[in-house]
Amino acid sequence: MEAFWPRPKVVVSACLGFAAVRYSGELIPDRIVAALREHVDFIPVCPEVEIGLGVPRPTVRLVRAGEGVRMLQPQTGEDLTERMERFSQGFLASLGRVEGFILKNRSPSCALKDAKVYASAEGGGVVGKGAGLFAQAAEKAFPLLPKEDEGRLTNTRIRAHFLTRIFALARLRAVEDLPGLMAFHARYKLLLHAHHQEATKALGRLLAEARGEPFDQVRQAYEEGFLQATRLLFRLPAMADALLHAFGYFKKALSPKEKAHFLDLLADFREERVPLEALLVLLQSWALRFGEAYLQAQALFEPYPRPLMDLRTT
Repeated sequence: MEAFWPRPKVVVSACLGFAAVRYSGELIPDRIVAALREHVDFIPVCPEVEIGLGVPRPTVRLVRAGEGVRMLQPQTGEDLTERMERFSQGFLASLGRVEGFILKNRSPSCALKDAKVYASAEGGGVVGKGAGLFAQAAEKAFPLLPKEDEGRLTNTRIRAHFLTRIFALARLRAVEDLPGLMAFHARYKLLLHAHHQEATKALGRLLAEARGEPFDQVRQAYEEGFLQATRLLFRLPAMADALLHAFGYFKKALSPKEKAHFLDLLADFREERVPLEALLVLLQSWALRFGEAYLQAQALFEPYPRPLMDLRTT
């Protein structure tokens, strides 16, 4: 069990349990965000309050305007687009190091992809959905960083992916030299393998050719490659291949029945009849039993703090 975890810095919509700043004056308790407080340093922000809108406040809408979208407040007739863009750019530029974003879904400022876009300020029907203006600016400023909304984080697999990436990034940014970066790569090798095998090999080549290069540049290049490699959820075939690779460490030590049992579980995993955790627990128990230190250290078995693995959303 990991004794120490670095604390990722995560920008979060302030209405998600930090302040009663929703347009209606509400505070929205969120169980996932609340559970993360013990392990994450949050940076709460409400873009709409920051540009001077009150609490409670008249509705703000995204409205189609030619090829673009404007942020309008129908009751006052104000166009808030430039104010929101100026705030977003200034706030994001001042952040310094952050590892991710958790933003409010369906919000005209914070939604990552599901804010309603109207035909006109008065309504006129919904003509599409898209990102809020603050979320658009965050994507432009930090295109590779993990970003999720609180609704998607109720999905177990999406939540695990997000947490894996923010904690890996915090750990990576704490590395101070090339040997440490090589140790990080070795620790995350199976996890990377489960996401993108070619990218894993490319990262290995980057490190092999890094001697004599400025370390900050090497780490930055590695970070970008790592985030690109883990950008998407793992695919079942790639994860199954990574699990089979780990299984190879024990093939000579296991009984025929144990081997058959694992391969049956793996086949069930490929067909989504068995959860990933079942195979990870089995492999981890064998790593302990046979003293496989390399496997015991793999981030695949504990990619973020253990208490967060037990999160429930209901």
